[in-house]
Amino acid sequence: MYQFRQTLARVYAFVFILYLLIPLGIMGAAAFNDNKTPSIVPWKGVTGKWFDALFADETMWLAFRNTLVVAVAVSLLAVLVGTAAAILINSISGRLRTTLYGLMISTLLIPGAVIGISTMIMWTKIGNGIHSDFILFKPGLHLSVLGQVSYIAAMVMLLVLARLQSFDEGLEEAALDLGASHAQVMRRILLPYLYPAIGAGGAVAFFQSIENYNVTQFTRGGANTLTVYVFSKVRSGITPTINALALMLMIATLALAIGFEINRRRKARIEDARQAEARRATALEEAF
Repeated sequence: MYQFRQTLARVYAFVFILYLLIPLGIMGAAAFNDNKTPSIVPWKGVTGKWFDALFADETMWLAFRNTLVVAVAVSLLAVLVGTAAAILINSISGRLRTTLYGLMISTLLIPGAVIGISTMIMWTKIGNGIHSDFILFKPGLHLSVLGQVSYIAAMVMLLVLARLQSFDEGLEEAALDLGASHAQVMRRILLPYLYPAIGAGGAVAFFQSIENYNVTQFTRGGANTLTVYVFSKVRSGITPTINALALMLMIATLALAIGFEINRRRKARIEDARQAEARRATALEEAF
């Protein structure tokens, strides 16, 4: 029975991987097909002209730059808000904790279109109410950042809060007893412990922002981001330049993932070597 389950699990994993890879393979192959439609059928020969057209598309590169700017801003703000919320929720109890946690999580349940529309209406109404022409109160990428942060910060909070559940509060108490200030405890004990979760939260926020469409569409004003640009291309007539763009993004993401995994394994080897050296030192001390 156990062997049957193992075989079934391998078959499922193989089929699942094929389910993921086949569409990506077709998309990548279409980027090299000398055909005006983004398809591998009919195959009219290998060409690189779609990449040339992509590199010559200034509108796409502007949208790409805007996407990166928004994603970086969202990552920074979401990490700050999410980490602060996680620390606050972890430090309180009772109904206040439940209420604050529920308010943060509720933003994940709201449709993106609703968040986008409400963000745009709120800030423009505030501007109209105080008769201000300040840029903050006008549609633009800054409102896209604020709208995205309103729910992406909750994702960061969940990651940091999960990390906090295993934190030994005795370390904080010991540091305070030894004369450290609360700011020193935060900077030298708590935050270093949270760095893995904060880094993961920043990565989640970055990629969530890049793929966001609904919030950005209603708050961007006249600016373009990559998702809005791709959707406009789909509406006006898609060409294999979209496949070329998707293939480049896929390769970049794969390279980042491989680099992250190599770095993680390198750190794990260093940590294993350090622990092995510590065990040897302990064994030598016990021997003598």
